[in-house]
Parts: sequence; structure tokens; C-alpha cells
Amino acid sequence: MTEKYAVALGMFDGVHIGHKAVLEGAVKSPYRSVAVTFSSIPGKAEGALMTPREREEKLRSLGIDEVLFLNFFEVKDLSPTEFLGMLSEKYTIGKICCGFNYRFGKKAAGDTEFLRNWCNEKGTEFFECPEVVSEGKTVSSTYIKALIAEGKTEKAAELLGEPFSFAAEVVKGDQRGRTWGLPTINQLYPEGKVRPKNGVYQTVVEIRGKRYDGVTNIGLRPTFITDYISSETFILDYSDDCYGETVKTELYTFLREEKKFSSVDELIAAIKQNAEQVKMNSKK
Repeated sequence: MTEKYAVALGMFDGVHIGHKAVLEGAVKSPYRSVAVTFSSIPGKAEGALMTPREREEKLRSLGIDEVLFLNFFEVKDLSPTEFLGMLSEKYTIGKICCGFNYRFGKKAAGDTEFLRNWCNEKGTEFFECPEVVSEGKTVSSTYIKALIAEGKTEKAAELLGEPFSFAAEVVKGDQRGRTWGLPTINQLYPEGKVRPKNGVYQTVVEIRGKRYDGVTNIGLRPTFITDYISSETFILDYSDDCYGETVKTELYTFLREEKKFSSVDELIAAIKQNAEQVKMNSKK
């Protein structure tokens, strides 16, 4: 007998609390689950909350059995009926799950009503996740990206179910921090990810499976200006070398705006003050 699938439809960027409700409908079904999404969608200038790899890892961690990444350009001209026909050729569909505002097919002609009618005709289960609201706002990837761009990382973490993070290789910087007794790690901020507000954040960095509190400046470092977006982190209670390694940085609390200091001593004092803030916050 051919195995049936519960198909979860959506972009699932960030896999926020609204997405999780959709995915739960597939995972808790008696069928094998598959998330059908896109590797990317053109025109999203603000960047993504997650890379495709991060999304797949998160989806699988939530119990999704398979992840199908579709090429947007290969399916963008399919009608809603053709799109569902394409999925039916790949999977024997026992259930379809989606969010209340899901659109699909050429010119986004398909919606939840279309899906419901299609499922009724095919004798397929259908689950439409209702709108998820937080403080009067619809929870969406677009809303969460706006929060991150405004430095409201704590609210973003609440809606994501975890802190917003990025992973990037540690590269050699100018090594000024070492001469100040405040060694830092430098990372180029990943292209394609949503940009947090420039400034200083309380962070947690994960190195070789261990987690450390940190103070991270994201931006152009106005005291020693750069022409690219970088992440520079002073890691509390860490003095090892991790050049060339990929380190995950999680953003917790926005501590202050980026600022051009008049002297190195003033900058050092600010970093030490921020480190004390992080220590106090970590004890709460």
C-alpha cells in the first residue's frame, strides 16, 4: 500500500510560532510528514530569517520527516490546479496543512478556500491554521524581520520561540582588542540574512558545542570605520583561538546604539560596562 503524506505548505522563514502550528497539524497526523517550501523567493530585499539549511534543520527538529525545496522559477507559472497536480505526482496526499493567508499558483491565484475545495473533491483532510496574534499584531516573518531591524530582538525571540541567530566563519580582524586585554572574534555578517539594527547586543556564542555569554557590535564600527557589515564579539570567560571556525551567534538584548568614541579608553570603558550588564542580565 502506498504511504500517505501530510503536506505542510509555506515559506516557513524563521519557523515562528504561527508556522509551528501549521507544522504540528502535519506532524501529529497518522501520515508521513513533508514540508513543501521554496529555497528563496525573489524580491525579498529585507533578507531572510533563516538560510535554507537552517530552515531544514529546524523543520526536521520539529518532527517533519521530509523537506521539499521547490525552485520558484520552475513553478511560478503553474496554475493552482497544476501546482497541486505536481505535488500529487510526488506524494500520495492524505492531508494538507497551511496558514490562514497561504497563497499559491500563478499570480497567487490559489488560496485556502481553493485548497479546501480541492481536498473535499479528493477526499483529503485539510487543516487551516487560524491567524496567530501577539499584542494585536499578526505573527508573520515580515513582522519579525521588522522587529529585528528595529533592534527589538527580545520580542522577535518570543515570536520565533528562540533567539534570532546567525552562523559565520571567524575571520582575522585588526586584533586591537588583544592589545587592550579585550580579545574579540570577528565575523562578516552573512549576506541574505535580515539585518539587525546596528548596535551592541547581549549575545550567546556557540563554539565547539559550548555556549558563552558575549557582547557583540553589529555594524560599521564607527570608531574604527569599515565599509562592510561585521559582527565583533567580546566573549566573556573565553580566551581560546577559533579562527576559521563557524560560530553561531544568538542575539538577545539590544544594549545600546553604535557610537563613535572620542578615545580608545572611552571605547574600552563602554565594552567593560556592557560586559557587566551582560553578567547582571545572565544572573536574572
